[in-house]
Formats: sequence, structure tokens, C-alpha cells
Amino acid sequence: MMAALGAYQEALLAARSAAQAAANWWSPRLRLGVTGLTRSGKTIFITALVRALVAGGRLPMFAAQAQGRISAVRLTFQPDDAVARFPYEENLAAMRGPDRRWPDSTRRISELSIEIDYESAASWFRGARRLTLDIVDYPGEWLLDLPLLEQSYAEFSRMSVAAAREPARISLSAEWRAVMAGIDPRGAASDAQATKAADAFRRYLLAARAEPHALSLLPPGRFLMPGDLEGSPALTFAPLELGEAAVPRDSLADLMERRFEAYKNHVALPFFRDHFARLDRQIVLVDLLTPLNAGAGAVADLEAALDHVLAAFRVGRNSLLSTLFAPRIERVLFAATKADLLHHTSHDRLQAILGLLVERAFRRSRERGAKTDVLALSALRSTHEATVREGRSMLAAVIGVPEAGEKIDGEEFDGTAEAAIYPGDLPQDPKAALDAKGGLDLRFVRFRPPLVEKDGLGKIRGAPHIRLDRALEFLMGDRLA
Repeated sequence: MMAALGAYQEALLAARSAAQAAANWWSPRLRLGVTGLTRSGKTIFITALVRALVAGGRLPMFAAQAQGRISAVRLTFQPDDAVARFPYEENLAAMRGPDRRWPDSTRRISELSIEIDYESAASWFRGARRLTLDIVDYPGEWLLDLPLLEQSYAEFSRMSVAAAREPARISLSAEWRAVMAGIDPRGAASDAQATKAADAFRRYLLAARAEPHALSLLPPGRFLMPGDLEGSPALTFAPLELGEAAVPRDSLADLMERRFEAYKNHVALPFFRDHFARLDRQIVLVDLLTPLNAGAGAVADLEAALDHVLAAFRVGRNSLLSTLFAPRIERVLFAATKADLLHHTSHDRLQAILGLLVERAFRRSRERGAKTDVLALSALRSTHEATVREGRSMLAAVIGVPEAGEKIDGEEFDGTAEAAIYPGDLPQDPKAALDAKGGLDLRFVRFRPPLVEKDGLGKIRGAPHIRLDRALEFLMGDRLA
């Protein structure tokens, strides 16, 4: 990754890192990156995490809070004035409002900062201390752009065309491949042809991401989430079948190559330089249930995407020199979200499947000294569990209020009544889940957020969750010790 940045960009990163390290001696900060591919629940995770810290939610595995060493937590001003503030209050109001709806998903980068006053647990240092936690929220699709920094347009085209011909994608990419077949890459540059090819390529990526296909490895990321770049020339390019001959100047392929390089220099590189390279810790949220239902092809595609994601991280144990000039991400947590849609008897199996998917990538990270872990969690639990009878069988079910319009076995829910759902069981052998050609027969519906509960004094109780406290302990517990 760093070879693609160049000496000048490296020098800028080193200078900024040194300045930040000096500032941290006087006012310690921890920058936590939160990302995940589509449907993973980033917005809900951050909102629930902040609420649990600020309101003192029930977090028995988060040592600093469980031991009573945290004296105060409050929101504060974020360090980057040019970055949008994460809409914490609006998200909380949406989930607690009369219609109890989930907030909108992540579509751009945003930040939120929290000051934590605490007492050190170290015997040699007693007294009040303060840590500022900067939470950086960004779409996981953008991570898939970082490997592009080391690719030429010809390499990008060759890999994209080969992927489009794989069995899981060949029907989805048919329109784009037909458009590509009717284009002469070495013909005169044409903005109309470039736009036609880019639009067809984008439709293919969007179709591949949608259910029931649920594919994940779909760069460039801004084609899926363009944000304020929608319609710009930097997003108006597509791979082409180039062959071996040289690309003539002012040809269509030459135009596509220039725009690909513009995308790298003006979209991917600034994201890496201004945000991604400054992270200290990282959590990657993964919706594993949708690909498991879609089948082995979607699971294999997710595995490749997660490998690309972790390869993009600059991970490893920090030394004094690396802290000053090239800080690394010291801890990475991959979390399988939506654990509340499964009975707890399947949580360990869900975690084992994710562990198998990232095993190769984790091995590389540990060799560099980084700490890694996997977890099955639900930052805000929307269900509770029960055992229900079906015929002569007793089934482990989850109970919640399905959203209006959700359907299962021909029954449509109205969004007001509770329902008991038997989601199915994950196999004990994680390899069996990865190899299921037709997908697993899992039954999921989208539940509404849980009702707000109050104690006898009218105080809002801590929101229910699954292993949010373990995630917090792994990501920041050492900085509050």
C-alpha cells in the first residue's frame, strides 16, 4: 500500500503523525475506525456504543466501567471541522420515537468524539485521567478502493472482466459485457460511450450487491456509494477488454485510464491519507447471515472482500518510531452482527464461521504484531428468546416485533404484534456452512427496535445488547487500564 503513495505523500503522513504523537502526550486520544460492508449495521453499532458509554449501560465485561473506574463520559468537539458529525442524537430519537424505526445507513464519512474521565487501575499510578475517543464512521465499500492504488488501469480491467465471467456473476454482468463487446477501446474517445459503459458497469455492481446474490467484492466502492461525487467524470469510467496492444493517445481506453487515475488520486488517496492512515483501532462489522443464505458463491466472495479489507490496513505493533512517523492499527476486531436474529445456541457457530473466513488475513496481521479477534454481537438487541412447540418438536426461537411488511412462510406482519420466529440452526462444522451450495435454510425477518424500558424512578434502563461490552474491552480496555 505504501509503495503507491509516493515519497511526498509519505513525508506528509510522517510529519502529521509526529505532530499528533506529540499532542497525545498531553491530551491522549484514541481514533477508532468503524466500518463494514452494506447491511452490517454500522450506524446502529455506533449509536448503541455511544449511548452505553454516556448513559452507563450494563457492560459487565468492560473492565473500566465494571470496576467503577469511569467517573464521567460526555460528548465533545470532534478534531476535524471539515468532516460531518455523526448524527448520534437523531439516530437515538429515531429508534426511541413513536414509530421506533432504524436510522439511515452510512453513506459518507463522519466523526464523533467522547471524553472519558477515569481512574487508572495501575498500582503505580493513581489519580484522575482523561481519554478522548474519536469514532470515525465510513462505508466499508470505500476500503475496497485502497488496493486500486497499487493497480494500473490495465490490471483493474483484467481482474474486473475475469471476475464478471465467474459463475456467480456471469448472468448479472451480461448487460455490461454486451456494452463492452460493442465498444472499440482503441477508437476515438467519446464521453457518450464512456458514460454508457460506466452506467452499465454500475448497474452490474448494484445488482451483484443486492439480495439474493449478496456479493461483496465489488470495487470501485464509490460506484456503489458515490456521495457528492455522483455524476462526476471521476466516476464515469469502466473496465474494458484491452488485449495486449498499446493504447493509442486520445482513444476511449486512454480516456478511461485517465479517469481511473483521477479516481485513485482524487478519491481513494485522500481518503487513505486524511482519514484511514490515522486510525489506531478498527472494528469491521460483517453481515454474515445474508451471504450464508445466498450460498457458497456469496460466502466465497465475502471471504475475498474481507481479505482485501484487512490487506488495506496498516497493522502491527507500534514502536516509538512508528508512533512518531508511521502509526499502525494495533487492534482489529471483526464482528458478525445481527446475532440477535439467532438463538444463543448458534452464536458460537456464527463466530466460528467468521473466524474461518478471516483466518488467512488474521495470520498475516499477527505476524506483524497486531492483535486480532472475532466476535458475534448485536449492539442493540431487538429480540428475546423462548422455546416454542411445533408438533412434537421444541424449537429454540427468537421473539420480537417484525417490521410492517415483513413476510415469512406466506404470513405478512403488521409492525405492531410480537412474533416468535424459529430462525434455524447453524451447522456445528463451520466448513459445512461455507460449502453449502444452495445456501443455508435460515429464516430471518427485520425486527423493529426494542421498546425503551424505564426503572421505578423513571430512568431509562440500559439498552439490551449481545457482547457489546466484550467489543469495547478489546478495542479500548487497555487504554483505560
